Amino acid sequence: MKIAAFTGGVGGAKLIHGLAKLLPAEELSVIVNTGDDFEYLGLKISPDLDTVCYTLAELANPATGWGRKDESWTIYQEIAALDGPNWFHIGDRDLATHILRTYKLNQGLTLSEITAELCRCWGVKHPIFPMSDQSVRTVVHTTGGEALTFQEYFVHQACEPVVEHFEFVGIEDAHPHPQAISAIEACDVVIISPSNPWVSIDPILKISGYVDAIREKPVVSVSPLISGKALKGPAAKMYQELGVTPSAGAVAAHYKDILTGFVFDEQDRHELEKIERWRIIALVTDILMNNDQDRVRLAEEVLRFCETILNRSR
Repeated sequence: MKIAAFTGGVGGAKLIHGLAKLLPAEELSVIVNTGDDFEYLGLKISPDLDTVCYTLAELANPATGWGRKDESWTIYQEIAALDGPNWFHIGDRDLATHILRTYKLNQGLTLSEITAELCRCWGVKHPIFPMSDQSVRTVVHTTGGEALTFQEYFVHQACEPVVEHFEFVGIEDAHPHPQAISAIEACDVVIISPSNPWVSIDPILKISGYVDAIREKPVVSVSPLISGKALKGPAAKMYQELGVTPSAGAVAAHYKDILTGFVFDEQDRHELEKIERWRIIALVTDILMNNDQDRVRLAEEVLRFCETILNRSR
């Protein structure tokens, strides 16, 4: 069974990690949000892309889920000592990735080409694609009238501003990498990881070409919320501020037009009937991933669920 997966950073990368443990490289392709990408100290940073790559390479910091394990902070500390901007934490090993990416982009390579080269160096076999080689910037518009890039909102201001709406700057000119579309066309099921629907998955889906590519495929999403709380990040806060009660049902409703199946937690079983009324096939299980064993366990359950959905359609 071939899978094409859409994902954001830390939360979604956990499920991708589990899937990669179970599926060979030719059966799993990963398409990653790059709406969070930004420039910092002149360097091109791709937070979600790096998190997914580091995770599959077994290089991610296990305590945070982002950045590198066994990291040192000499450059970061020196920048701070020189009164430079230090709100975005970049370790020394992580810095090498950003320097090399920036250098190669300036040489004319695409983000997809650079990602493939980095993955080869890190021993990552599964194909990982940025959602687009064209720049798309997620901008968070706040009730205070600010227009913040996502990292300014997420890291610099610690998600404190109240969200009014999102804008994806450059999305009209962006298009998917042809190999990403080919991976979707060749797959049996599309999996949407438990990433933030608003700012991790919507930027992918809103690029012209992706929704058309998945329209004839079964699409299975895993909820990023349990009992109305986000497993990682500000998703629940965003739902509330946008006037939607955060819940598993709200996530299913967000994707309702494209979903075939939805995986959500036992604690939200009371939402099962509502979700099934939307003709969405549901799997209720333990979706919390506290360790590598949990990641593989949930990935196994999701893959069995995908097989069940495929068998129903045959």
